[in-house]
Amino acid sequence: MSTSSLNVPFLKVQGAGNDFVLIDALGENAHLSDIDWSSLAPRICDRHLGVGADGILIAQDTDAAAARMVIVNADGSDGEMCGNGLRCFVKYLIERAGIRPEGDSLSIETGAGVLEAYIFDWEDGDVDIVTVDMGPALLEPDQIPVRHDGPGPVLEHLIEFPLGPVDFTCVSMGNPHAVWFMDGEYQDVDDFALDAYGPIVETNRDFPNKTNVEIVNVLSRSQIKMRVWERGVGLTQACGTGACAVMVAARLRGLVDEQATVSMPGGDVDILWQGREDPSESVFMTGEARFSFEGVLDHNLLTLPDKRMDN
Repeated sequence: MSTSSLNVPFLKVQGAGNDFVLIDALGENAHLSDIDWSSLAPRICDRHLGVGADGILIAQDTDAAAARMVIVNADGSDGEMCGNGLRCFVKYLIERAGIRPEGDSLSIETGAGVLEAYIFDWEDGDVDIVTVDMGPALLEPDQIPVRHDGPGPVLEHLIEFPLGPVDFTCVSMGNPHAVWFMDGEYQDVDDFALDAYGPIVETNRDFPNKTNVEIVNVLSRSQIKMRVWERGVGLTQACGTGACAVMVAARLRGLVDEQATVSMPGGDVDILWQGREDPSESVFMTGEARFSFEGVLDHNLLTLPDKRMDN
C-alpha cells in the first residue's frame, strides 16, 4: 500500500511502562492493515527520530473475537503476544472504539490464540485495571521452543558465559522466555549488566526463534522483582508475558505461592497461577492500562527511503 500521501492517526499507550503506538485498522480503517508496518516499525519506534515505543499494536476486525491484536516489535519482527499491550488494547476498544464487553469479559484474538480479558468496573466508560486470562504456560521444549535434552518442564537449561555456566528456566506464554534466578552470587537484578548479557541469551543457538530474557530476585513468597530484555526490542520497562513466565518458573521451583506481585522498573502486575500440579491451568495477570498521548504519523515518517538513492 502506498503511504506517500497518508497521515495515520495513532494513540500512544502504556502498561507498567511498556509502551506502544496503537493503530486503529477496524471497520472503515481496515485498509491501514495493508501498510508494511514491519518495515516502518524501526522508524516509528525510534525514540529520537520517531514517536518512540517498544512496538506497534494494530487493531483489526476478526470473526473469532471482538477484535484482533497484531503486534510488531520495535525492530520490525513479529511479536506473538504481549500482556501489557493487551491490557491497553482492551482499554482502547472499550473507551475509544465503542466495543462493549459481554458481561465483564472481552475476547481478543492474538498470535497466541483467543484470550479473555476481564473488566470489572467500566460502567462509567473508563477502564484502568484489566485482568487477562493469558492461557496456560507451555512447558515442553518443542513448544517453547528450546533445544533441550529431556522432557519439560525445563527447570535447568545450561548456557555457558564467560562468567561461568548459568541455569535458565524456560517457559512459553505464546512467546519464548528464559528466566534467570539471581538470588545467589549475582544478588540484585538492578545492578546486573542485562544490556550486555540479554542479547547473548536472546540469540543463543539453543533458542531457534530467539527468546525473551528475564533476570529475577524472589523477595518473598508473594513478591518478585525482575528486569527484562525483550526479543526484538531490547531493555524495556516491563513485559507482561515475561512477568507471567517468571511467576510460572518461580512456582515450578517452589519459590512462591500461587499469587504474587511482580515488580518491574515500569510498575507492578499481579499474577495468579494455580497450575503447579496441573500446568494446563491458565495464568491470570492484572494490571493498569494508560493512554499517554495521541497524534498523527506524518506521510514523511511513513514513506520508506528509496534504496536506489543510496547507490
